[in-house]
Amino acid sequence: QVIPWPGGTLPTVGSAVARTELDDRIRAVAGESGARTVQGARAVGVERDGGRVRAVAFDTAAGRRSVACRTLVVADGVRSTLGRQLGRTWHRDSAYGVAVRAYAKTDRSADEWITSHLELRDAEGRLQPGYGWIFPLATGEVNIGVGSLATAKRPANVALRPLLDLYATQRRSDWALEGDLRAVSSALLPMGGAVSGVAGVNWALVGDAAACVNPLNGEGIDYGLEGGRMLADLLDEPDLTHVWPTVLRSKYGRAFSVARRLAGLMTRPQVLPVAGPPALRSAAIMRIAVRLMGNLVTDEDVDVVARAWRASGGASMRVDGRRPFG
Repeated sequence: QVIPWPGGTLPTVGSAVARTELDDRIRAVAGESGARTVQGARAVGVERDGGRVRAVAFDTAAGRRSVACRTLVVADGVRSTLGRQLGRTWHRDSAYGVAVRAYAKTDRSADEWITSHLELRDAEGRLQPGYGWIFPLATGEVNIGVGSLATAKRPANVALRPLLDLYATQRRSDWALEGDLRAVSSALLPMGGAVSGVAGVNWALVGDAAACVNPLNGEGIDYGLEGGRMLADLLDEPDLTHVWPTVLRSKYGRAFSVARRLAGLMTRPQVLPVAGPPALRSAAIMRIAVRLMGNLVTDEDVDVVARAWRASGGASMRVDGRRPFG
């Protein structure tokens, strides 16, 4: 099916670029705005003074270096080395993602549509709780990948690299894919705010480090950018310990709560084969699914889908055993 981008109050067009290009542009904008940037340094530890972080330790080509900080923004990704040292705990009882992506050459790199395949099957034909995607980059390549859902009770019984190779083989003809896949990268994805310990007196986690990842599709870039902007408005707060998780919960809690319930349902083997195929055949359901998966419901939206999504999220939070970011 061809599903027009359901933007609601948001634009109905977007763009796709390689992650390295996006990261480099963000770094450049930060530098143009006055930030001091350092290349080739890796944050490896924190130095504390009571409940505060006094400095961050970096490994550089010249050796270990310590940089003092007034406030520390921890944006070091899903593994979050610093987050773990500061006490971040990942709760795997709610759905999390496992995903792998690569790049492939193709003459269809300038295609105007992104492609997703929600009926993802392994080599034995078993339906997987996840999806495959192809994002044209207009560079002679596409971003191609697969992702699957899991919980601690129902781990993902799938080998990601073979599943990606199978998916690429299935798509090779219609997408005119050429040669081998390159730059293959995989990750475990904490999602839906399924972490606690996201802030302290003068430090806070943002983006993937705070599990700000959509449980329905594993996407997190917009949450990272948006979260950084929200945190920037709080840097003068005397203590972020409770302020920051409260802000995150207010902004994302309802959507994350209901989305991770739905994602958890999809990990149940008896649910997907029954509910999946009928939903995939319904254009109306798919338009709603794309909107929810794309984080395209804003507080300004007052249509039926937006109101129902917010209401179901509120109801879900009221019965959560562990609320997002808590």
